[in-house]
Amino acid sequence: MKRNYIFAPGPVAVPPQVLAASAKPMIHHRAPDFDPIFKKCSEGLKEIFQTANPVVSLASSGTGAMEAAIVSSASPGDLILSVESGKFSQRWGLLAEAFGMKVERISVEWGHDVEPQQVADFLKAHPETKQVILELCETSTGTLTDVKAVGEVVRGTDALLLVDAVSGLCADELRSDAWGVDMVGTGSQKGIMLPPGLGFVSISPKAQDAIKASKSAKFYFNLAKYLKQLEANTTPFTPAVSLLFGLEASLDLLLGEGMENVWARHARLAEGARQAMKALGCEIFSANPANTCTAVKVPEGVEGGKIVKTLREKFGMTIAGGQDHLKGKIFRFATLGWYNQFDVITIVDAIEQTLALLGHKAERGAGVKAAMEYFDKN
Repeated sequence: MKRNYIFAPGPVAVPPQVLAASAKPMIHHRAPDFDPIFKKCSEGLKEIFQTANPVVSLASSGTGAMEAAIVSSASPGDLILSVESGKFSQRWGLLAEAFGMKVERISVEWGHDVEPQQVADFLKAHPETKQVILELCETSTGTLTDVKAVGEVVRGTDALLLVDAVSGLCADELRSDAWGVDMVGTGSQKGIMLPPGLGFVSISPKAQDAIKASKSAKFYFNLAKYLKQLEANTTPFTPAVSLLFGLEASLDLLLGEGMENVWARHARLAEGARQAMKALGCEIFSANPANTCTAVKVPEGVEGGKIVKTLREKFGMTIAGGQDHLKGKIFRFATLGWYNQFDVITIVDAIEQTLALLGHKAERGAGVKAAMEYFDKN
């Protein structure tokens, strides 16, 4: 009997208690019994985002959350700085251009983090900039951005700092208020441990002022509507009720563990995975690896496209490959959300076997041994 395992950077495996909660009988979203559930979720999300500011919930993907953040707080013709370090960060500049905004880009070599001074120099030369948009984790390369350092640069300007934390939230440390982040967008299907379908945006007072001034065309993704309805403990449009049932359960798990412990667990799992890959003679792709996912260079002599396929077909393991010019050159796997050290051992062993089948020479069991030794010591 073949089992299927998800080790992609999202969607991730969902805890059974979250799935069970999502299957509860439907209730009406305007009825009184929905109110305490929605309020509990809205308050719990603040802790996840590390903010005292409102966090709105949308029935959308993470991309929808980021679109809402961008178009609700800027206007056509506004200057937007898009920090682009991979496939997913490129999306936000294109999105802003689609709504008539003027986009300038800082292009960062894939696998590397932006230098905060680059952002500082741009803002000094262009004080009219309305938004700076960047990733917490660039998922296409498994690379972490030093959001704290960039926040120090943006904090003293008129620009808003928008962070895409679609994959990184809960896995990589993010302290929205302390780091001066004005808007954070994310989705439900990664570190929050839900199926896809919910988007979330945190909104600082500075961002709320920008929302009031925005003249962009928008309707469903108009965050002014969500903020107004949040005051009444509801949403302007029909929420994804069943997913909010599940969100209540996932927040219980995450907040019961505590965010400091959640970050520490992901850091431990990610480092164990990196140690395992190095023991197999593989090189980590990113110069500043995130805890969200591990990006690994395909070993010399191995056909990169076959790694993902073999893992899926022979072992029932779903991971991700490289994108654009990295296709066939890297592979990516995650222990994101509902995972522990035994899950790391499972995917490492499957990768070991796959690489051996594809001709890579390494001591059998070296990766598993390295991961176990790291976990034992940490």
